[in-house]
Amino acid sequence: MSRSSLIAGCSLILFLTGCGGGSSATDGGQAIAPSTDTSTTGTDPAASGESLSQLEQLGQLIFNDRNLSEPRGTACVSCHQAATGFANGNGATNGTARGSLGLMGIRNSMTNAYNGLIPAFGFETEDGVTEAVGGHFWDGRADTMALQATLPFLNKIEMNNADASAVMTKIEASSYAQQFRNAFGAGVFADSDAALQKVGVAIEAFERSAPLQAFTSKFDAFVRGQATLNASEQRGMALFTDPNKANCAGCHLMDATSGNPEDSPFSEFSFYATGVPRNAAIEENKNPNFFDLGLCGPERTKPVLPAGLPAGLSIENFCGQFRMPTLRNAAQRQAFMHNGVFTNLRDVVRFYSIRISNPDAVYGNSGVPNDLPAAYLGNIEKIKAPFNRSRADGPVLNEQEIDDIVSFLGTLSDGYRPTRLPR
Repeated sequence: MSRSSLIAGCSLILFLTGCGGGSSATDGGQAIAPSTDTSTTGTDPAASGESLSQLEQLGQLIFNDRNLSEPRGTACVSCHQAATGFANGNGATNGTARGSLGLMGIRNSMTNAYNGLIPAFGFETEDGVTEAVGGHFWDGRADTMALQATLPFLNKIEMNNADASAVMTKIEASSYAQQFRNAFGAGVFADSDAALQKVGVAIEAFERSAPLQAFTSKFDAFVRGQATLNASEQRGMALFTDPNKANCAGCHLMDATSGNPEDSPFSEFSFYATGVPRNAAIEENKNPNFFDLGLCGPERTKPVLPAGLPAGLSIENFCGQFRMPTLRNAAQRQAFMHNGVFTNLRDVVRFYSIRISNPDAVYGNSGVPNDLPAAYLGNIEKIKAPFNRSRADGPVLNEQEIDDIVSFLGTLSDGYRPTRLPR
C-alpha cells in the first residue's frame, strides 16, 4: 500500500497523537468500546454482527490467555482493552505499559484495533519529500501483524518468556492445544520457533476480525447516513478538516462524503517528530543523556535508506520520528503520545494549538523542545499546518474550538448503535 493510495479521496489536515489506556478485569473476548453518545451505544462483543472463524477464535484464546507470561498473569489483552481504546498501561503509573515483572517501559502501548490498515514499513518520496511510512510499533520495526504479535512474548519488560520453547510449552499444555494442532498440523509443537510464528498468524487473524476492525462508530454511522452529528461535533469536524485551521485531516486521513467508513483510516501511517514534551515519570528519562529516538532506536536499529533518495538526505533526518496511530477509539484511551506524557485528550489538542505560540507552557522557561538532543531539534515538523506558523500568530484554536475537536473525536469510538437505516 503506497502513501498516495491512502491519500486518494481524503481531505487533507494534521493532528498527531499517541495512544494507551487503563485496565480491566475481563479475560474473555473483546467488548466493543462504548461511544460517547450513551443513549445509543452497545457493549456487545458481537455487535459487528459477524461470528469468528476457527482461526480467529484460536487467536482470541491466545490473545486472552494470562498463562503465557512469566510469571503468569499478563496476556496480550492486558494492554489492549476494548473499553480503553484497545490500548492501556496494565496498571502502569507513568503513561507507558507495565509487564509481568511489574516493569514499565519507555513507550505507551499502541492500539491494536484497525492494525489491518497499516502497510509494511518503507520510505516513500512524493513531490521531493521523503517520509517513512508503515510498520508496527511506534518505530515500525515489525512489517507484519503476525511478527508484531509474537515479539511481546519474548520481551523481558512485557511478557518475559525466555524463548519460543517457553511460550509453546504453555500453549501445548493449554485447553486449546488441540485447536492449535487442528489449525497448524499435528506436529506443530515439534519446532518451537516455527510454532511461535503460527501463534502470530492466529493472533493476526483475530486482530483482523470484525471486533477489532468494526467501523461501528457514530462517525461511521454518519458516513453511512444513519446518524447526524450534533452542533459541537459538526464544528469539530469542520476544524479538523480545515487546512487553514487545525488541519488534522492532512495526516489523519478521512473522507466523510464517500459513504464508506473504510475510506477514513484517520492516519496516513507515516512518521513525524512533533515536539512531544519529555515525560519525567519514565525512569530512563531521569538520565538527562537518554533520549528515545523512535526510528533511530533504542528499540530498533536504524533503518537503511533506499537508493535514489534526494541528495543530502540521511537516516539522521528521521531520528526522533514516531509512527502516527489511527485516531479511531482515541477518546477511550487513558494515555497519549509515544511516551504517554498526556493523560487527557483535551491536553493533546491543546498541545498542538499552543506548541508554536506558547512553548514556555509546553517545555518550561526555556521554551525549547526537551525530549530530543539538540542535534535533532531540526527534525521536528514545521512545514505542515498548523506547525508552519510563527509565535506571533497566536494559538491555533481557542478554548471552545478545542472542546469542539474533542467532541468530534468522541464520534470515532466504536460501539455506536444507529437508530435509522442507511441512506
